[in-house]
Amino acid sequence: MTNFSTLTACGECCGGCSKKQNGACPGCIEAKGRVPEWAESGVCRVYACAEKHGARFCGLCEEFPCKDIEKMIPWNAGIIAHLTALRNEYYDRN
Repeated sequence: MTNFSTLTACGECCGGCSKKQNGACPGCIEAKGRVPEWAESGVCRVYACAEKHGARFCGLCEEFPCKDIEKMIPWNAGIIAHLTALRNEYYDRN
């Protein structure tokens, strides 16, 4: 069962991340998308986009799946299926 309070905009969970555990990263939610990975841009593009659209995570965005999602989240080849499953779980529980 997913803990949606710890789910990031891209559908990841920072809770088990070694960077967060060792203090190298504050976590996407806590840092409002301003994490070391995106320091050069100031804020994570995925976080900023979800916030702009008023979505807790991409799967809940009214534009999901958008044309940019696979480019913004290239580390997860199955991102659309992943976020769809999270969206379905979220709506089933709420």
